[in-house]
Amino acid sequence: MYLIVGLGNPEPQYSNTKHNMGFDVINKISKKYDISVAKQKFQGLYGTGEIQNNKVILLKPQTYMNESGRSIVQAQNFFKVEIKDIIIIYDDVDISVGTIRIRENGSPNTHNGMKSVVQHLGTQEFSRIRVGIGQPNKDIADYVLEQISKKERVELDYGIDKAVEAVEEILANGVASSMNKYN
Repeated sequence: MYLIVGLGNPEPQYSNTKHNMGFDVINKISKKYDISVAKQKFQGLYGTGEIQNNKVILLKPQTYMNESGRSIVQAQNFFKVEIKDIIIIYDDVDISVGTIRIRENGSPNTHNGMKSVVQHLGTQEFSRIRVGIGQPNKDIADYVLEQISKKERVELDYGIDKAVEAVEEILANGVASSMNKYN
């Protein structure tokens, strides 16, 4: 069983922002595999289903980005998901728009949502898919929370699609295979 988590902010005013790339990827997976992510529990919205012959839980924490770990650890404990079977998807300003990076573990760097995840899970040893949103030419907080233009949406959607494919590859053939294919 895999716990696939997209990081983002729950309020409607954040739905079309770069900081919600994790939610956007979960929404795309949800639609593609007809997995409703509407159940409320674990301080989040979740749904269960099957992808690549694996049972999955899709989770969108509703705690706001900086407290995402609280929701994730609750779902992990309830479903008894092993750390190695957790995949966290989030935005990254250090990666070019339309590009993704997959890692089996690592530091949260400056991403406050990932700092919360590491703190609450008590480890950095879980998979993550970083969706590139590009370098800001302004304050990072302003950049990640500004509304996405139509032109930017096209470029960001390319990265979102690649992230969905990366999740599918992880579920079918493992993290190493997905890293080789998409990094």
